[in-house]
Amino acid sequence: MKRFQHWLKKWMVNYMDLPADVIMDLPRLTMIGQLHVYIENHRGVVRFTNTELRLALKEGELVISGNQFIIKTILPEEILLEGIIEHVYYEKP
Repeated sequence: MKRFQHWLKKWMVNYMDLPADVIMDLPRLTMIGQLHVYIENHRGVVRFTNTELRLALKEGELVISGNQFIIKTILPEEILLEGIIEHVYYEKP
Protein backbone atom coordinates (compact mmCIF):
# COMPACT_ATOMS: atom_id res chain seq x y z
CA MET A 1 0.00 0.00 0.00
CA LYS A 2 2.87 2.41 0.83
CA ARG A 3 4.45 1.84 -2.58
CA PHE A 4 1.16 2.76 -4.25
CA GLN A 5 0.82 5.93 -2.13
CA HIS A 6 4.40 6.93 -2.96
CA TRP A 7 3.81 6.26 -6.67
CA LEU A 8 0.53 8.24 -6.58
CA LYS A 9 2.21 11.21 -4.88
CA LYS A 10 5.02 11.25 -7.45
CA TRP A 11 2.46 11.04 -10.25
CA MET A 12 0.51 13.99 -8.79
CA VAL A 13 3.70 16.07 -8.57
CA ASN A 14 4.77 15.24 -12.12
CA TYR A 15 1.45 15.46 -13.95
CA MET A 16 -0.62 17.90 -11.90
CA ASP A 17 2.21 20.40 -11.23
CA LEU A 18 1.58 20.31 -7.50
CA PRO A 19 4.46 21.34 -5.20
CA ALA A 20 6.55 18.32 -4.16
CA ASP A 21 7.22 19.63 -0.66
CA VAL A 22 3.48 19.76 0.10
CA ILE A 23 2.41 16.52 -1.56
CA MET A 24 5.39 14.38 -0.53
CA ASP A 25 5.92 15.98 2.91
CA LEU A 26 9.47 17.07 2.05
CA PRO A 27 11.47 19.81 3.76
CA ARG A 28 11.80 23.17 2.01
CA LEU A 29 15.09 25.03 2.44
CA THR A 30 15.70 28.66 1.55
CA MET A 31 19.29 29.87 1.85
CA ILE A 32 20.57 33.41 1.64
CA GLY A 33 24.24 33.00 0.82
CA GLN A 34 26.11 31.42 3.70
CA LEU A 35 24.39 33.62 6.29
CA HIS A 36 20.81 32.36 6.71
CA VAL A 37 18.87 29.18 6.11
CA TYR A 38 15.11 28.92 6.52
CA ILE A 39 13.78 25.37 6.83
CA GLU A 40 10.10 24.47 6.62
CA ASN A 41 8.40 21.14 7.17
CA HIS A 42 10.83 19.56 9.63
CA ARG A 43 9.86 17.25 12.50
CA GLY A 44 11.82 18.85 15.32
CA VAL A 45 15.30 19.74 16.52
CA VAL A 46 17.47 16.70 17.28
CA ARG A 47 20.61 18.60 18.24
CA PHE A 48 21.75 22.20 18.29
CA THR A 49 25.19 23.62 19.02
CA ASN A 50 26.92 26.75 17.74
CA THR A 51 28.50 24.58 15.00
CA GLU A 52 25.76 22.09 14.09
CA LEU A 53 21.98 21.85 13.69
CA ARG A 54 20.28 18.47 13.21
CA LEU A 55 16.62 18.37 12.31
CA ALA A 56 14.39 15.30 12.21
CA LEU A 57 12.65 14.74 8.87
CA LYS A 58 10.00 12.30 7.73
CA GLU A 59 12.88 10.08 6.62
CA GLY A 60 16.24 10.70 8.25
CA GLU A 61 17.84 13.95 9.36
CA LEU A 62 18.95 17.22 7.83
CA VAL A 63 22.39 18.28 9.07
CA ILE A 64 23.70 21.82 8.79
CA SER A 65 27.24 22.53 9.94
CA GLY A 66 29.22 25.73 10.19
CA ASN A 67 30.08 28.34 12.83
CA GLN A 68 28.47 30.94 15.09
CA PHE A 69 24.97 29.46 14.77
CA ILE A 70 22.01 31.25 16.33
CA ILE A 71 18.39 30.17 16.02
CA LYS A 72 16.57 33.40 15.13
CA THR A 73 13.07 31.91 14.88
CA ILE A 74 11.65 28.53 15.78
CA LEU A 75 8.10 27.34 15.19
CA PRO A 76 6.66 23.80 15.24
CA GLU A 77 7.59 23.12 11.58
CA GLU A 78 9.79 26.10 10.70
CA ILE A 79 13.20 27.33 11.80
CA LEU A 80 15.44 30.23 10.82
CA LEU A 81 19.14 29.66 11.43
CA GLU A 82 21.77 32.38 11.24
CA GLY A 83 25.56 31.94 11.16
CA ILE A 84 28.28 30.88 8.74
CA ILE A 85 26.86 27.86 6.91
CA GLU A 86 29.48 25.50 5.49
CA HIS A 87 27.65 22.21 4.79
CA VAL A 88 24.05 21.09 4.34
CA TYR A 89 23.34 17.39 3.85
CA TYR A 90 20.84 14.62 4.50
CA GLU A 91 21.42 11.51 6.59
CA LYS A 92 19.21 8.48 6.01
CA PRO A 93 18.41 6.21 8.96
